[in-house]
Amino acid sequence: MDKRGDCIVILVDSHCHLNLLDLTEYNGDLDKVLAHADSCDVKKLLCVNTDFSQLPQLIAYTERYPNIVLSAGMHPNEQPGVIPSVEEIVEYASHPKIVAIGETGLDYFRSEGDLSWQWQRFKNHIEAAKQLNKALIVHTRNAKEDTLRILQECNAQEVGGVLHCFTEDWAFAQGVLALNFYISFSGIVTFKSAPAIQEVARLAPLDKILVETDSPYLAPIPYRGKQNLPGYVRNVAQFVADLRQISLEEIAKVTTENFERMFMRY
Repeated sequence: MDKRGDCIVILVDSHCHLNLLDLTEYNGDLDKVLAHADSCDVKKLLCVNTDFSQLPQLIAYTERYPNIVLSAGMHPNEQPGVIPSVEEIVEYASHPKIVAIGETGLDYFRSEGDLSWQWQRFKNHIEAAKQLNKALIVHTRNAKEDTLRILQECNAQEVGGVLHCFTEDWAFAQGVLALNFYISFSGIVTFKSAPAIQEVARLAPLDKILVETDSPYLAPIPYRGKQNLPGYVRNVAQFVADLRQISLEEIAKVTTENFERMFMRY
C-alpha cells in the first residue's frame, strides 16, 4: 500500500471487464494483472457482466478471488430485441458473488430503428434491482433524456446505483444525483476533449462519485490507445483529485466508502 504519513491509499475499480482482457502478454495469467492492480493500491474490483449467456463462465472465472465481485445484466447493445423477464434477471442475479444489476440502460449510438425493446429491457432490470435491493449499473450513450425519464418513471431512486463511465454534462448529472445515483468517472475524464466531464468531476458531491477503468477500454492519459488495466484506476483517481485540488488519499477514501455503501449494502 502507498503510505504517506498516516494515510493509506485503497482504491476500488468500480467497473471493469476482466473476461475481455487480452492476457497474451501475461501468458494467460489473470493473477499478473491483479498483482499489477494491487501494486497500484487497487484492492477491490467490480467485474461487470454484459450478456447473461456469459455469466456462468464469468462466475467460474472469478470465483477464487475474494476481492472481485460481479454484476449481472445485459448491455443495451447485446442481443438486440431480446428482452429478459424480471424473473429471469432475478434468477441470474441471485448468486452470492453478484452485488449489482447491469450493466443496463440505453444506447442510441450503436442501435437504430425502433428501440422500444431497449426501454423495456431497461425497465425490467430496474424492477429486478428493486426486488433484490441491488444497485443498478447504468450505461447511457446518446440517450440521456430517455435514460433519465425511465429512471424517474420506474422510481429507480428506491434502489439507486451508478451512471458508469459518465460522459454527459452537469445538467444531466444533477438529474441523476437527485435520483440517489452516483457518478463514475473513467479514463475519459483525463482526455483534453472532455471539459464538460471535467466540470462534473469538479462539481459533483464527494459522497456521490466513483472511479473506474471500464477495462480493457478507454485507458486514461498517459496510456490512451493501449489496453486499459484495472491498476490504471489510480490515474483516474489522481486526475480527479487534481481537478478538485485535494489529495489522492482523500479521493481514494471517499470513492472506496461510496462503493461499499452502494454495492456492499445487503
